[in-house]
Amino acid sequence: MKKLAMRQVGIVSVFAAVGLMVAACGGGVNSAASSAAPAATAAASAAASAAASEAAPAADCGDWGVAMHAWVGYTASAQVLTNVAKSLGCNITQTTLDEGGVTYDAMEAGSVDVIIEDWGGGRWQEWVDRGAIQDVGSNGNIGLIGMFVPQWMADKYPDITDSANLNKYSDLFKTSESGDKGAWYEGPPGYTTIGEKIIAANKLNYKIISTGSEAALIELFTAASKNNTAALGYFYEPQNFLAKVPLARINFPANDWTDAEKASGLTDYPKTDLQKLATAKLMESGSPFATLVKNFSWTNADQNAVALDIESGMTPEEAAQKWIDANPDKVAAWTAG
Repeated sequence: MKKLAMRQVGIVSVFAAVGLMVAACGGGVNSAASSAAPAATAAASAAASAAASEAAPAADCGDWGVAMHAWVGYTASAQVLTNVAKSLGCNITQTTLDEGGVTYDAMEAGSVDVIIEDWGGGRWQEWVDRGAIQDVGSNGNIGLIGMFVPQWMADKYPDITDSANLNKYSDLFKTSESGDKGAWYEGPPGYTTIGEKIIAANKLNYKIISTGSEAALIELFTAASKNNTAALGYFYEPQNFLAKVPLARINFPANDWTDAEKASGLTDYPKTDLQKLATAKLMESGSPFATLVKNFSWTNADQNAVALDIESGMTPEEAAQKWIDANPDKVAAWTAG
């Protein structure tokens, strides 16, 4: 979920400034080491630091934890958030957790304070009802999970994207792992999926094969697209991979559920406004970090740009800062009181 995460996904770090799903979590936040510099440079640096301190004293921001979930898009968002928070004087700890109840429990226990991208579609309500966490609104990203095939298959077999025809093509997807059934590659552990329900409810001649990671799904679709081989697997957007390797989504009947546990399996995954969740402690603290979390919003394209830079070799910190430097107006709007 990920991701309902649905994903796209457990895994990764607080937004630094704005920088997307997939898995690939960001690591800890690095502090820049300083060394001796010419007097003029040191003076300028000191003046800049003093101005930043005057605008947002470190003591006023506090120590906060950001949950990290396991897809690169989440890492992008969390790292942008983290970088921006650090510029406000916040002390941010990033903690890798599975999405869903594990993270909600950690928030209730006080271990982490923010989920920057939640695909849960309201699964957090019982924690909200207890006053442990708050729904802080959409982060601007629109998530869509589903089952996909490489684009070449949709071009060659135009009706394959209709779920009613999946059994017609099941032989194309047989592998040594799936035996006499088609291979149905699922999202990794920690992602919320309804694959088993879909197969059972629609009487599909497919066997679920666990991929183990987002990276494995990407490798599966990359090879299938390059070699014109068949592959049917779980995927989602936003995900910058889709800009490099086009996939076609299998269309099931229109979604009629929001809670994956209550899904019948007869209908598709829903489109999801990806949400920000935060602890009541943070949102009632008066910290500039609370303002940042509340105001943080960006597009799928924003997230994909940062995620692509991460996958192209930049560290999450570098990719996030690149985006932040290129989008000062958006960042300024996030930090406005």
